[in-house]
Amino acid sequence: MMVEIRLLGICGSLRKASHNMTLLKTAQQLLPAEVSLQIADLTEVPFFNADLTSKPPAVTTLLAAMEQADGFVFACPEYNYSLAPALKNALDWASREPDNRLLAGKAAAIMGAGGGMGTSRAQYHLRQVGVYLDLHFVNKPEVFVNAFSGVFAADGALQDDKIRATMQAQLVALQALVLRCKK
Repeated sequence: MMVEIRLLGICGSLRKASHNMTLLKTAQQLLPAEVSLQIADLTEVPFFNADLTSKPPAVTTLLAAMEQADGFVFACPEYNYSLAPALKNALDWASREPDNRLLAGKAAAIMGAGGGMGTSRAQYHLRQVGVYLDLHFVNKPEVFVNAFSGVFAADGALQDDKIRATMQAQLVALQALVLRCKK
């Protein structure tokens, strides 16, 4: 019996030509047949502020998508050796829901494109945040992309078959982890 799995991709970069967003769009092409990946839009999500008396529309949309998701794919850029504020902010908003119900117990994968180490430090910080949020991460394979090594074409497309294969393997591992977490 095939089980439909709904993933939500969240990109920490807000830049239009983001290599991290390219990774998420590439992931949409590499998914197993019974898995779908929607990509969240964080461009209008304000910083979390407990003084707000109601959730802004962009936050309501994001939280609804997170609630529907069986798991997550985080595209994690690295800013100053850590994760990007937009990604952390999305998690902060979600964590304020009662019982952390949007995140707790769900599976997630991390990929990232950046400088020489390909966002490895930021990804490890995201894993630390995920421990508190009770997210369950795919441990292997890891996807660290050196964005400046010629793996992206002039039009921005990911053109490295080895990275695509690693991403595909990570998505298959995420599918299996989601199924284990849903039991």
